[in-house]
Amino acid sequence: MTSPIRRATSADIVTAAATLTAAFDTYPWTRWSIPEDGYADRLERLQAIYLAHAMQHGVVLITEDLAGVAALVPPGTPELPDRLQAEIAELMGDRLAPMLAAELPPHPDDSWDFATVGVHPEHAGRGLGSALITEALSCARESTTPRMSLETSSLSNVALYERHGFTTRHRTEIERGPVVFTMAIEL
Repeated sequence: MTSPIRRATSADIVTAAATLTAAFDTYPWTRWSIPEDGYADRLERLQAIYLAHAMQHGVVLITEDLAGVAALVPPGTPELPDRLQAEIAELMGDRLAPMLAAELPPHPDDSWDFATVGVHPEHAGRGLGSALITEALSCARESTTPRMSLETSSLSNVALYERHGFTTRHRTEIERGPVVFTMAIEL
C-alpha cells in the first residue's frame, strides 16, 4: 500500500530533505561528490537548497507521510542565485572541482529535469518510488514539453527507470568516481 502523493509546501522542505538524506546515504554520486567530513549534514543542506529551488520553479512531490520525495524542474529553469551557489561550493569543499570536471551530457533544452526521487530506507520496497515516478511523469506529460531526462549512478535505479519507460542515452565513466547513466523519456 502506498501513501497518497501531494505537492510539497515550504513547510515540508526540512523533513523532505531529511528523507532524501537518508535515501542517498550510500548513493554512489553523493558519496563521491560530497566530502566525508560532515557528509550527512552537508547532504541535508544541499537537498534543502535544491528542493526549495525546485519548489519555486517546478514541482516537488511528497508522499503524505513524507517517506518519499521527488523533484522535477521544467526546461528553462534559472540557475540558483549566486549566494546559494557560493554556499553549495562551500558544502562541496574539495569535491567541487572534480564534480565540475565530470563531463556529463547536457539535458535537451526542451526536457524536464527529473532532479531527484528518494524513499526513506525504512519505507523502501513498498512501491513509493514507482508511485512518485508515475506522478512526476504525469506532471511532465501534462505540460507543453512532455519529455524528461535524468542522471543516476545506481544500476538498480536504471532498472527502475526502465520499467517506467526511460531509456539510457549515455553512460559516463568518471575517473576515480561513479558511472553515471543519462536517461530520458518522451511522453
